[in-house]
Amino acid sequence: MKTKTFLLSLTVFCLAAIVCLASPQMGTWKLNEAKSKAPAGVGKNITVVYAAEGDNVKVTIDGTDDKGKPTHNTWTGKFDGKDYPVTGDPGSDTRSYKTVNDRTLDFTVKKGGATTITGQIVVAEDGKSRTVTSTGKDDKGKEIKTVAVYDKA
Repeated sequence: MKTKTFLLSLTVFCLAAIVCLASPQMGTWKLNEAKSKAPAGVGKNITVVYAAEGDNVKVTIDGTDDKGKPTHNTWTGKFDGKDYPVTGDPGSDTRSYKTVNDRTLDFTVKKGGATTITGQIVVAEDGKSRTVTSTGKDDKGKEIKTVAVYDKA
C-alpha cells in the first residue's frame, strides 16, 4: 500500500512539474522599453523570471521603483486565482495569477486585502515575447495604465 501511495504521489509531482515547465510563461523575460508604454514616474519590472519550484511556480521580479531605485520581489504559488504572499514589495502583500488559456494569465495585486493592480499577461504565439497590460491607481487615486512588452531571454 505504501508503495502504491508513493508511486502515485511521484507520478502526480512529475506531471505537475511537466505542466509547469511546458507553460510558455516559464523562463526569463527582459523588458523591451522601446515597445512598452508607461506614464512617467512609474516603476519598471526589468527582468521577470518564472521557474518551477516543486509543484508551484516562483516568479522573481527585478526592476526599478518610481525614483529609479532597484527593486526585487518574489512570489511563489499556483496559477489558480488564489492569493499567495509576495515578499520584497512594499506596494503589495499578495498576488494571484489565473490561467485563462495556455498563453494567457490574469493577475491581481493586493495590499491590505484591497486590490491595487489588475492585468493580463499574453505570450505571443511564437513564444518569443509577451505583453503585460495592467491597470492600477497612483497615490492620488488617478488611474494608471501600462503596457509592458518583454522579450524571452
